[in-house]
Amino acid sequence: MEILLWLVPAALVAAVAMAWAGWAGRRVASGDVRRSDPQERAQAVARLGEALARPAAPRGRPAPRPRERSTGVAVRPSRRPRP
Repeated sequence: MEILLWLVPAALVAAVAMAWAGWAGRRVASGDVRRSDPQERAQAVARLGEALARPAAPRGRPAPRPRERSTGVAVRPSRRPRP
């Protein structure tokens, strides 16, 4: 147990840093709307509605095509013309 005492200062510093970050960042969010101002709230709702009405951009890369699995046997194409 005495071996773990060196962790106490680090844990205290981490806890204080987390508490400070939570307190300092509580109203820093971008586009934060005051609850007491109905005009700002209406503008924010209008911006949200416009954003939701826009078509969504395609996400990520398209799924890869499945490749044909090799059987390990080399097959030459036939020389007969296809109909």
